[in-house]
Amino acid sequence: MAVVEVETRSAYGDVAFQRWLKPLYMGTMDNPDGYGRVKGTCGDTMQIFMKFEDDKVKKISFHTDGCGSSAICGSFAAEMALGKTTDEIVEITGEKILEVLGGFPKEDQHCAFLAAETLQEALNDYMIRRINKGGDVQGLLNKISCSKSETDLKTRLNSPVSIR
Repeated sequence: MAVVEVETRSAYGDVAFQRWLKPLYMGTMDNPDGYGRVKGTCGDTMQIFMKFEDDKVKKISFHTDGCGSSAICGSFAAEMALGKTTDEIVEITGEKILEVLGGFPKEDQHCAFLAAETLQEALNDYMIRRINKGGDVQGLLNKISCSKSETDLKTRLNSPVSIR
């Protein structure tokens, strides 16, 4: 094992190290049902693409132009959302991603929050598209338990929506 790999495994732990070697769910997607793109404070940009079936995530992928830590966190955010309902996705936070990782260097923990924020942005996009297709607006708003997401969704409902 190369010195870089030994140092990385030591700093990030085995779970994150294995995902660093082989990030799952990496890639883009044509015609997603939900899409989020967020630029983090560190300058990394993350995108998450979701396809839904029966109100559950059927397919998900992510892309980042950032560091290995961003790729690890994006991969885990995607894995955590796969097969989940919109209600369950709302519960995925940066803290929960860090819990799954089991330890992450303090200087890279912001990547988990970038991944979670991007996931929530993709969820908001999906819900807005559903509303624009004639979905139950009040029912969807009642499903959102995160006040930031609800405020963002209400704001976006009152402004023109661009399809990416």
